[in-house]
Amino acid sequence: MSKARLMQGNEACAEGAIAAGVNFFAGYPITPSTEIAETMAKLLPKTGGKFVQMEDEIASMGAILGASLAGAKAMDATSGPGFSLKQELIGYAACAEIPCVLVDVQRVGPSTGQPTAPSQADVMQARWGTHGDHPIIALAPWSVRETYDMTVMAVNYAERFRTPVILLMDEVVGHLREKVVLPDHVDVYPRRQPKKTRAEGYEPFTPDEDLVPNVADFGKGYHIHVTGLIHDDTGFPVGSPAITEQSIRRLHEKIDRAGEEIIHTECSFMDDAEYAVVAFGGTARTAYEAVRAARARGEKVGLVRLITIWPFADKAIAALAQKVKGILVAEMNYGQVVGEVRRAAAGACPVELCGKYNMQAFEPQEIETAIDQFIAGLK
Repeated sequence: MSKARLMQGNEACAEGAIAAGVNFFAGYPITPSTEIAETMAKLLPKTGGKFVQMEDEIASMGAILGASLAGAKAMDATSGPGFSLKQELIGYAACAEIPCVLVDVQRVGPSTGQPTAPSQADVMQARWGTHGDHPIIALAPWSVRETYDMTVMAVNYAERFRTPVILLMDEVVGHLREKVVLPDHVDVYPRRQPKKTRAEGYEPFTPDEDLVPNVADFGKGYHIHVTGLIHDDTGFPVGSPAITEQSIRRLHEKIDRAGEEIIHTECSFMDDAEYAVVAFGGTARTAYEAVRAARARGEKVGLVRLITIWPFADKAIAALAQKVKGILVAEMNYGQVVGEVRRAAAGACPVELCGKYNMQAFEPQEIETAIDQFIAGLK
């Protein structure tokens, strides 16, 4: 194993990306994600990769899609306002099945909001920010080391499913510094390659057994047409209702088929828990301490941490709702994940919000007080 290092979350993101094979980064500086770009600018040339600072966020997204189509493993990093600008091209990547990773280090909004303040209010934008019916994968790490691991996972999922993947960080984790020991080796999913030659009738968007196409990289001698219009297996646009329905269904099913394999959660203190706190990202660190303190006072409460935000952990939350008397959702926003928890719980137990959106991160006592009030209200 490597030596222990003091590392920032944003730095760990950049190092995880390079470990996973990312060799192209195009970005535009924006607080609180800028250290990712700075670290990539420093490290990518040493590994033979390319770093480009673009003129704006839209151009940055376009650049990584072009690089990915040419065979690069590509990543961009931004925060809320830049994330908004990238949405059209995120939709293009979903429709054209272009693998890429987009890091969103969340800050307070709307608009330019509070640039240096923590927030977790881009959850729904990550899922529904771009228009139309589209699938998405979004991961939310809670530590520096997990940021490294989740970045590797994000790159692998992008390549495996040929889809955009969002690393939904927050300022708390992005600017956190911790002692970490990085692994000497990580498993890397390679770029998918065609299984037929042109002479054998290769069509770039013919799905493989896992419903994912093996689109050849540009410059490899194949004729490829890429479009954001609904297309058939040749890649050319079609106006067929049947193919439109089939195409949209396949985009979803290629990810749905993986099921629980890509939906990651973590439980703490849940063996005898009668109540549960659900949290993610930086807030989950604070929630852990609050739950630990509440248990020390005799409250039977546990923590369920969402690591995969999208697809949502419906089965885990449904099972949780059957086990406990109530669920408290702690998140740094006006209430976003709480709605998904209520939907998945389907009325099996009460679900309430512990939200905070005043540009300050949670203190453990705040969540501990909310736990006490929540439990008292249910007794």
